[in-house]
Parts: sequence; structure tokens; C-alpha cells
Amino acid sequence: MDLGLRGRIAIVTGASKGIGRACAERLAAEGVNLYLVSRSAVDLDALAAMLRQEHNVSVITLAADLGTQEGVRQLVATALDVDILVNNAGAIPQGTIDVVDDAKWRHAWDLKVFGYINLMRVYNARMRDKGRGVIVNIIGAGGERPSAAYAAGAGGNAALMALTRAMGGASPAYGVRIVGINPGAIATDRMVTMLSVRAKERWSDAARWKELLDPKFPPGTPAQIADAIAFLASDRSAYTTGTILTIDGGHCSR
Repeated sequence: MDLGLRGRIAIVTGASKGIGRACAERLAAEGVNLYLVSRSAVDLDALAAMLRQEHNVSVITLAADLGTQEGVRQLVATALDVDILVNNAGAIPQGTIDVVDDAKWRHAWDLKVFGYINLMRVYNARMRDKGRGVIVNIIGAGGERPSAAYAAGAGGNAALMALTRAMGGASPAYGVRIVGINPGAIATDRMVTMLSVRAKERWSDAARWKELLDPKFPPGTPAQIADAIAFLASDRSAYTTGTILTIDGGHCSR
């Protein structure tokens, strides 16, 4: 299916690995020109070189910490006119409210929560001015099925879900769509880290993380999330806004 995205311009944050990398690859395959952002310049440059060679698209990279005002300023000064923003940067640590201290909590929210908010504020306004654009927020199923063992993530993700729905409900009035995706367990380094924390808490052995996987319900792949991002960002999904798509293999329904 041709999604009609060729020639459009997208920002993908957290693009050096996992879902962000898969998203960059999927959008480039559709002919989308890219701004790729993460804190790892080496990984970004290698990815950009591969995408330019394989898909003949423009790829501009920026190594920046979007949890800081300076990092946000760098991006918005570099990527002036975009059609698609994919907010994907950030990882909120596992742990109860007693375990995640104030410094870790605020650091995580500066990137995953306020980082998203800061970019939405800028690019929603720019898209509104030109009368078109799509924002896709990669959030997380922890906000849909909250757990005390993931207190900071449950609160941060729930906030982003509410903001996505609120803004996405109003944005069609000026030609913009705002949607979210809640990935469940996806086979990334992030998943291994989270399961390792749980294994250490349960058995005092982080190396036993694989025992927490249910073979009847294996994790998804970054490519599956990337395919959904591309579809939601395209005009094939022109009537979709203010909603959250949960892609978790049915986990939140079990």
C-alpha cells in the first residue's frame, strides 16, 4: 500500500535504536525526508548514512538532549518546517514511589513528559499556521494499565495520553491531527532493562529476566509499531485524531 508520504518531512526523536530507529527506517522507505534526534551522534550518523543510500532521502541528524531547554531550542531552530512529528524519546524507570527518588523522577519526566510537551507546543503551532500536519506520540501501555510498581511511568504516560486526546480533539479545526500509540512489551533494549529490574526485585537476579516472558504471548517488534506510525501519519488515516492506539498483543485486555 502506497501511503502517499513521499516528499514529506518528519522529525523522529529517540531515533538511534528500538522503536525510533524502526520508525525512521519505515518512513524513509515511504520516501519521507527526516530529522533524526537522539543523544547518540555515532548511532545517528550510521543510521543516516544507511537510509540515504538505501532510500535516497534527505536525513539530517541532531545529537541533543530533549530533556533540556537547550536541546529543544537546538531542534526547533534546525527543523523549521515539518509535516510529521514523532515524539519517541525517553524512558521512565521502573519502581514504586518509594524507590524512584525525586531526582530520577524529574529527570525522566523532563525528557518523556515535558520533552513531548515542549515539542508539541512548538510544532502544533507551526502546523496550525500552515493548516496541516500530524503529531504521533509514542507513549506506553503503563498509562493505560497503571501499576504501583511503575509509578513514575504510570503517571507520566497517563498525562501524555490525556494531553494527546485533549489536543487531538481540537486540532482538526485547524487541519492538524494528534494521535498516540501505547506499545506494550516490544523486543528492545528498553524491554530487557525493565524486565531485569523486575527480575532483580523478585529473585535478586537480574539475569533471570527471560523467565518473566510468557511464551504464549511473546513480545512485539519495533517494526510493528513503526508500521502503525507510518499509517497514522498518512492521509490513509485522515479521520483519526485525539485517540490512542494500543499495540500490546492484548496485554491490557487480559
